[in-house]
Amino acid sequence: MPRIVFKLALVLLFLPAGLWAQDADQRLIKERIEDLDKPLYSPFVERYVLDELKQLRKEQANTRQELTQQIVDREHKSVDRAVSYATDTVTYFFYLIAAASSVLVLLGWSSIRDIKERVHSLADEEITKLVREYEQRLAAIEEQLYQKTQHIEANREEIELTQEIQSLWLRLQQESLLNNKISVLDEILKLRPQDSEALTYKADVVLELKEPQWAVNLCKQALAVDPDYCFALYQMACAQALLGVEDKAISFLKKAIDLQASYAIEAESDIAFENIKDHSEFLALISGSSS
Repeated sequence: MPRIVFKLALVLLFLPAGLWAQDADQRLIKERIEDLDKPLYSPFVERYVLDELKQLRKEQANTRQELTQQIVDREHKSVDRAVSYATDTVTYFFYLIAAASSVLVLLGWSSIRDIKERVHSLADEEITKLVREYEQRLAAIEEQLYQKTQHIEANREEIELTQEIQSLWLRLQQESLLNNKISVLDEILKLRPQDSEALTYKADVVLELKEPQWAVNLCKQALAVDPDYCFALYQMACAQALLGVEDKAISFLKKAIDLQASYAIEAESDIAFENIKDHSEFLALISGSSS
């Protein structure tokens, strides 16, 4: 602590002396400047300074000119390189065309016209091939459509025919006169001549008219269409029984009963078998089915 106080005392002691010495130096310099009788520099020095400044300006101008010239030269070189590159590219392109033309000539295409004709011929061949292929496809599609149309038309006609025949069957059920029934059945057979059911029902009607031979002919037609049609077999047995042909009557009745046993019960009470009801084979058929 005493050392610090000592240092502060020294600073305070010498500080005014330093400030006084600096102030004295400034006053001395000022007095000397005021006592000057002539300038510190001569015209020679001024001329020298001016020449140096002029030389510096010239050097700056030359430097600027050199830089500008260098920039222009570089731009010219860039343009020259671009032009040279474009020229070389065009030249190489023409060389390539010439080489391609030479190759084409070697391949047999002597000119652009030959190439054009060849391209056209190839295009025509491909187009003709495609057209032929699509024509075949269209023809196949048309054939399929025609077949489907024919099938649809046939189904439509069959449906209409079935509806008309169905209406005739309904009309047949409403008829009470035998001749009218025969007329309706004839209309059905006119629409569908091979209808075994219509032939058999017509045979049943003509049996009621006491026409057994006519019934036999109708049953033959029905059995020619469907040999196992049990109702036609039964009607044939009835017709043969009315004609007095017992063997055939029993034979057809047996076939009908073998196919459908309920005909044995119906035959037992059917007046068509009145002539053979005492026949042993007839009785055997009736009793055998009943047991």
